[in-house]
Amino acid sequence: MNNMVFYGYHGVSETEKDLGGKFEVDLELFRPLHSPGTSDDLKDTVDYEAVYKSVDACIRDHKHYLIESLAEDISSAVLNQFKVESVTVRVRKPNAPVSGVLDSVEVEISRPQ
Repeated sequence: MNNMVFYGYHGVSETEKDLGGKFEVDLELFRPLHSPGTSDDLKDTVDYEAVYKSVDACIRDHKHYLIESLAEDISSAVLNQFKVESVTVRVRKPNAPVSGVLDSVEVEISRPQ
C-alpha cells in the first residue's frame, strides 16, 4: 500500500502538536498468496480498506513525538489485527521543521509476526 496520506498531530515542537501536518505511510505486507490467488475470495487475504482504517486510527488516536514511534505503533496494529507474516512500514513527514531544504523526513522499519 503506497503513499497513504493522513493528517496528524505528531512532532516535538508545540506548533506540530497544535497545528498538525500531513503524514505519508507506505506498507509492505507479507503473507502467502496461493490461497487467495486461487480462490479469488477476500476472506483468504488481507482487506486493504481495513488496513487503511487501522493506520488512520493509529495516526488519529495517538500523539507521538517521533515518527519512529508512530511507525512502531502502526506495525504493531497491523501485526495484531491482520494475518500477515511480517510488515514493513515507511512513515514520511513532508515539510518537517528542519533548517534546510528537503522534501520530507522518513523512517522505515520491518517487523516479523
